[in-house]
Amino acid sequence: MKIAFDAVPLLGRMTGIGYCEAGQVSALTRLHPEQEFTLNYFAARHLHERAAEIAPYLRENVRANHAFCIPYAYRLVSAFVPVPYRWFFGKQELTHFFNYIVPPHTGGKTVVTVHDMVYRAFPETVRGRTRHMLDLGLVPSMRRADRIVTDSAFSKSEIIRYYPQFAEKIRVVPCGVDTGRFHPVRDTAEIARVREKYHIGETYFLYLGTLEPRKNLVRLVSAYAEYVRNTDSPAQLVLAGGKGWLYDEIFANVQTLGLAELVRFTQYIDSADLCALMSGALAFTFPSLYEGFGMPPLEAMACGTPVLVSDAASLPEVTGKSAVTVRAEDVHSITEGLCRLHEDAALRERLSQEGLERAKGFTWEKSAELLWQVYQEIL
Repeated sequence: MKIAFDAVPLLGRMTGIGYCEAGQVSALTRLHPEQEFTLNYFAARHLHERAAEIAPYLRENVRANHAFCIPYAYRLVSAFVPVPYRWFFGKQELTHFFNYIVPPHTGGKTVVTVHDMVYRAFPETVRGRTRHMLDLGLVPSMRRADRIVTDSAFSKSEIIRYYPQFAEKIRVVPCGVDTGRFHPVRDTAEIARVREKYHIGETYFLYLGTLEPRKNLVRLVSAYAEYVRNTDSPAQLVLAGGKGWLYDEIFANVQTLGLAELVRFTQYIDSADLCALMSGALAFTFPSLYEGFGMPPLEAMACGTPVLVSDAASLPEVTGKSAVTVRAEDVHSITEGLCRLHEDAALRERLSQEGLERAKGFTWEKSAELLWQVYQEIL
């Protein structure tokens, strides 16, 4: 088989979509050395940097295919004018697009990954540009695709809820976790180094992800304030991650509740520091309102960190019984979860061990083999 991947999500500052593609592509090309794979990518600037970002995925059976064009420009224009994708990259037997949109006229079979339906469930939390692109292109993309891949049974049910006409095309392929990248750090000096680097105290709850409304951080801060009032020596709350959109209310809530000395915003965390930061946390907190999969809690579990998640969307599906589960829209429930994790060392130890075992069940190799079955269905 000659299989191509749309590699644009692998370029620049990667998001969860990029990490999902990276995990699946790396595992697939390694597990199937007998096949020919191509990484298609548009780039019109920083060509040397883009080539360097693609290079780690290349091997004997994987080549890169570059087209000189701005990715967003092609996506926007092709939403109105059906400029054939194959004009840029030729024809492959199958091309997989990992970021919701299948362009017109690929010249072969197509698979598209639709990670979640947050665009429909919480449209106010999606960037205007992204929302506009999905308004224009999502339905035509799902119509063009021979199969639609999604990350969880929950996301499958959500796609069917909004687009029942595509139900027969949908296949669930869960994400994985790279246990080489995410693993327990036992070196207390390394954990101390990372805490010092980001000005974090010795005991802390950690959130890691984009600062945006659907992550439910306003309620998390309110719950943390209640926890602080009921705790003699409260742990710090660390909110790590870049600013997404509509985040002002999060910062305002911290100020209103008088938590400026206890809540630490770190912005982006260097990749090399992630394991130590997670391993050093009292617990990882992720009370999100909506997730198609929810990779951060799984990554925290792989680091042996106790996890708190909400009961919303796909999160219980991913974490199972290996996490403290709270009601997403109930501040007091989140507070109770924080207090339990702070006070109960035996609970933290049990969740640490169960989380490590749970994470072992989500490998990129398993994910890749499920994806391979989808490819075989249509070829």
